[in-house]
Amino acid sequence: MEYLKDKPQKTKKDFSPKDAIFVFSSFTFVCVAIIFALIVYDVFTIENFLSFNQPFTIVLNVVLASIGLLLFGIILTLYIPSKYIDETNKSYQDYSLLSIVAFMFIGALFEEILFRGIIQNLFLVFLEHQWTAIIITTLLFLGMHTQYIKKPIMLINITVPSLIFGWIYFETNNILVPFLVHFFMNIGMTLLFKYNLIRVKH
Repeated sequence: MEYLKDKPQKTKKDFSPKDAIFVFSSFTFVCVAIIFALIVYDVFTIENFLSFNQPFTIVLNVVLASIGLLLFGIILTLYIPSKYIDETNKSYQDYSLLSIVAFMFIGALFEEILFRGIIQNLFLVFLEHQWTAIIITTLLFLGMHTQYIKKPIMLINITVPSLIFGWIYFETNNILVPFLVHFFMNIGMTLLFKYNLIRVKH
């Protein structure tokens, strides 16, 4: 009885990248199926998702937006006191590099297909105004990140990237562009924390 009394109780399941990858992969498959159906029923065309008519613009947007958002994340980390910063990126640093890359990859893919590929495009169809679609999609994107409720200043860290993801998507009509920028931003910040290249301000 004493053993049972003293044994610590596990109240919260540890984060598992493998479980998250499975969940995100499943949702990504569903989102792709929805997009396929929307194309079949002529709501969208394939050019709305994978246009390669502007290769230079595509590459330029990926490079500049990735660098810009990574610098933006670093500046927030260095200048905002740690008590206001969510430590999501730091929570992954003990996992293997392969697990981190796989999780960041599928997570960014799912979010971009859902928010930019489906939601933002649908708002554009009904509202016929790009920035209105981008802003409403960003508000919904904020709602998904519930971990920032207790640290609202971190909403800046989601709002700015989301607006940029939406803008570069409409600029290129290629869902790979915001996906790659999203992935590079997330993996870049996570690896900077993992290898102690940056630390939060105390």
